[in-house]
Amino acid sequence: ATFFGAVAPGNPVVDSFEAELRDVLGFLRRLRGAGEAKPQQHDLHRRGANTLFNIWIKYKPRLPEWYYNEKLLKVGDSLAQIKEYKLALLQCYGRYLQQFVSVNLDDIIDDVHQFKSTFFPNGFRDKNAALMFHALQERNVCIYQMVCSSDRNLQNQESLQTCFNVLSLLRLIMQVALPQENLCWLIYNGTIHIYTICRHLMMRGQSAKVLEYLLWASICMESSIPLLSVHYLMWRATLYTAVSQCYFDCQAGIHGEIFARRGLVKIDELKQLENTSSSLENSETEKIFREATLKMSVMIFKRAVYESRRKPKSYSRPKLRVSVKEAQNLPRPRTVTKRLLTEMFDSASAQFLAILEALSDSSRHVLRPAAPVPDEIENRDVISELFFAGLEILSGNNIKKQKEYIKQSIFVITAGEKEVSGDAAVKFIKLAFSYEEWDVFDSAIEFVINFLQAQDDPTWKKAEMELKLLTLMQPLLFPRKFNSEDNTKEARMPHGSEKKQTFRSESSLNVECSLKHGEPSRDLIILATTVFSFVSTSKQNIQPDEEILVDIIMFLWQKCKTGLEQIQMSGSDYLKDIHKYKACQWVHVLWILSEIIQNSSIADTNAVMLAEITLCLTAVLENVADS
Repeated sequence: ATFFGAVAPGNPVVDSFEAELRDVLGFLRRLRGAGEAKPQQHDLHRRGANTLFNIWIKYKPRLPEWYYNEKLLKVGDSLAQIKEYKLALLQCYGRYLQQFVSVNLDDIIDDVHQFKSTFFPNGFRDKNAALMFHALQERNVCIYQMVCSSDRNLQNQESLQTCFNVLSLLRLIMQVALPQENLCWLIYNGTIHIYTICRHLMMRGQSAKVLEYLLWASICMESSIPLLSVHYLMWRATLYTAVSQCYFDCQAGIHGEIFARRGLVKIDELKQLENTSSSLENSETEKIFREATLKMSVMIFKRAVYESRRKPKSYSRPKLRVSVKEAQNLPRPRTVTKRLLTEMFDSASAQFLAILEALSDSSRHVLRPAAPVPDEIENRDVISELFFAGLEILSGNNIKKQKEYIKQSIFVITAGEKEVSGDAAVKFIKLAFSYEEWDVFDSAIEFVINFLQAQDDPTWKKAEMELKLLTLMQPLLFPRKFNSEDNTKEARMPHGSEKKQTFRSESSLNVECSLKHGEPSRDLIILATTVFSFVSTSKQNIQPDEEILVDIIMFLWQKCKTGLEQIQMSGSDYLKDIHKYKACQWVHVLWILSEIIQNSSIADTNAVMLAEITLCLTAVLENVADS
């Protein structure tokens, strides 16, 4: 390339190299956008990978080393953007690192000196140091993304170990780069990668193990002078929140509150420094400080709302529990919890967010409802008051369309707003179901359903599906409690062009009789067919939350096994008289379960259950055929 002059556009070698790279990247981008991989697409993808490999081989001796290496990393970044992580790792970041070292990175996770001597023999002022840091960091990100592609729920121990190795390497890279102020961008990106991986692991119950990495990310943000500015404050507050959440997940709420208060002090210190250095009031800066403070206050409230009511064991406990109807007649603020909310938060949206966080518990499942722990009477009172306060806010304020990522505690909410987000309202209903707060559940679902019915955006269809499934599961989980006198329950759920659906709720007596005769209840069949319609006919490829789907399938599977066992106990020839004992209906439910699993992502994460259902269905059908 140097034979034709400067290595820049206009140079025939450079232009040819750039054109071939554009073609192959465009080809791979179009292939990725085509959807799920098919045999023909696998061949096309392999052709694209081979083309890229040949480009690197062809142009390596024709281009200057600095230009070639920069292109390796830029193409790797482009491939990562279109989720071609394996190609980015093998053909770009890996190829770059192999030019300098041949050591296995996993062998030097804890050895800082070996890491420095291996990858930075000429020190950090070397012109290639920044490229090396970038290649090392992105290599680890690609490894994590590849693990997620093959084991999204991190069920294999090997997948978990790979994730922790990646976290250790990211921490090591940041430890080496931290003293170099010009590498603050690497520190910032590293905290984002650590947070992303840790949040994923926290959802898999690994909070105790990821705590040290989130603490490290928080300290790095505080130790890098350029990252101490107001511009990065919201991200720093998000990291503080994640650390506090880790402590709460580990049943160490006191440490979670202490760390949140520490974060509040750090935010106040920066605010004082900002006021000293600048006499001008900036509305955007004020908003950042307000929202960062809100995040910390929510985590403090998460423990304070319970601890403020805790009494010594010898203390005589009067009856404080107040029903929703009774509380409506009390003067404002109607409860002790509501008074604390009013003192700590000045807007309805902030109060509602604090309520959600105080009620959230990583060990709870939506469709495995349970009342609060009975040995803490005050906790039960606080939980009831929190739900009442949330219902009061929900009924007195509008619901907004903006979707908030509340599940991961990234509180995308503006302090001072009066509206409650749609996602927050849906989560509140799920929590009411989980805590068996049925009065609140029945009242709140009316407001939210009205909101969902008025939305044209298909993304709200998912929430609509989930709430409908909750209403169908309610009488099945608690048949005696929800035995309505008229045996009907009207749920305002749109299905197609209909605005209302009426679901028949069988009485507990009818349910027991149907099981006695080996026949599935009407509610059970309605639930199975409804889930099947949601999973198999969704035009926008929108399905209910996987946790809810798995719990419903497990519930239906257990009912099927029980029903078939009861029929089998009637005699050895039970399948010969299949219509008499209604076993065909159980077979139908089994078939629906098999179809639901195969049409959803559950087949990839719970293959054992799919195998059990398939074997059971096969055995029944073979016996029917033989008879």
